[in-house]
Amino acid sequence: MAPRVRAPELPQNYAWLNTDKPLSLKQLRGRVVILDFWTYCCINCLHILPDLKYLEQKYQDNLTVIGVHSAKFDNEQQTENIRQAILRYDIEHPVLGDQNFRVWQEYTVRAWPTFMIIDPEGYVVGYVSGEGKREVLDELIAKVIEEHQKKGTINFQEINHILEKQQQPIISPLAFPGKVLATSAGLFIADTGHHRLVMSSLDGEVLHIIGTGKSGLTDGSFSQAQFSAPQGMVFDRENQILYVADTENHALRRIDLKHQLVETIAGTGEQSRNIHPHSGVGLETALNSPWDLAKVENILFIAMAGSHQIWQMDLDTNIVKTYAGRGAEGCVDGSLAESVFAQPSGITTDGQQLYIADSEISTIRSVKIIEPFQVRTVCGSQQLFGFGDVDGQTTDVRLQHCMAVEYVKNFLWVADTYNHKIKLVSPNTGNCQTILGDGLAGLQDGQGKDSRFFEPSGLSSMGSHLYISDTNNHAIRCVDLNTFAVTTMQFSGLCAPDICIPR
Repeated sequence: MAPRVRAPELPQNYAWLNTDKPLSLKQLRGRVVILDFWTYCCINCLHILPDLKYLEQKYQDNLTVIGVHSAKFDNEQQTENIRQAILRYDIEHPVLGDQNFRVWQEYTVRAWPTFMIIDPEGYVVGYVSGEGKREVLDELIAKVIEEHQKKGTINFQEINHILEKQQQPIISPLAFPGKVLATSAGLFIADTGHHRLVMSSLDGEVLHIIGTGKSGLTDGSFSQAQFSAPQGMVFDRENQILYVADTENHALRRIDLKHQLVETIAGTGEQSRNIHPHSGVGLETALNSPWDLAKVENILFIAMAGSHQIWQMDLDTNIVKTYAGRGAEGCVDGSLAESVFAQPSGITTDGQQLYIADSEISTIRSVKIIEPFQVRTVCGSQQLFGFGDVDGQTTDVRLQHCMAVEYVKNFLWVADTYNHKIKLVSPNTGNCQTILGDGLAGLQDGQGKDSRFFEPSGLSSMGSHLYISDTNNHAIRCVDLNTFAVTTMQFSGLCAPDICIPR
């Protein structure tokens, strides 16, 4: 028999969140423990959260899940930023901030996400990496519990922790807004944390609230419909139709403003596990975390963050299919079929090219939608760990997890999300310059670099104004493009869905 391996003890002097005190494996003896090694930028890490919640509820008397946050990006090492991610994704288990990858190295972890399973006697009994492992984990946990019941080495008790959302509840009118869209009909806001959409005038008068504010996948009237963490949107002005990437439902939704109705047009409600290029009828084809949308004539282009691809939907035939990307994660330019992306999270178009905020490689990409169909890098390092905050030219540029891009008059506005900045890029030369934000996380109005943001992740322009979804500030910011003056918008009468009754 192979020797049993004692699980290394967890550091007590690091930041612990979602608990009133540090946890030790010694005090958790008698329970099964899963260490979830994750980082909050990673779409794969986000995909496994529902699985962990399922297991925590099923085995609440004898299972403890501890998230070990081993940060990829510099910005993710900040304790406050981890706390915001816990609130954003409604994580309810304790989380340890793993400074300098100490715990990662002690457990010889190699990839995000990885799960270490520790038995009630404190020994590592197995590990698995990647998403889609619910059944494997479920089977292993049940086996360990049964074995230790027979040995008399398991304790049955429910352990409660003081959660971040109990200490810092989000009661603001908007909660972690993801994307924003300025149109001739008004301003559309993906109120992502509240699982709804808000439509207002461009000066902040609330016109419609679309969705109940409770997570779900329900079609119907504005007051009946349900979404789950909606993100990108695009507007068909002629037909008064808003298309929405309903991210955590892995679906596309169609909102008819004239009749005030919501319907699902693509996705099954389940996450696709197929990363290979394929196609199918919209409502019969599973999608994988659609994050943003662009529209050219009657084609929707989709930044499919979960499968690291660009997809398209023909609105005449309702066929969805892979447009570009093999499904691998990285940065490969060239033909549509051979290209590789890394968690594309923002998309915009000039009618001839798509421009992509390719967040995990901190790079802006271009995809031609007329011949010759090619993918190229506009600016950024092209490396999964090549990030920073450097203005300059093409591959000398360093961004940090950019999540939004907006084409305006031959230039690209870029939300350099983890640098808390807004930058301006020339798609022709690859030149990139900081215009807004001083690089510090905060909420500060001002002019140009005197302003501050906190992980902005949505951009949209209308006339002489740029609208910014300032995600961790729960705010929408407005920029006068003539003066670069930044102001914070106010939405009269808008409140959190559990505080007031939606209109």
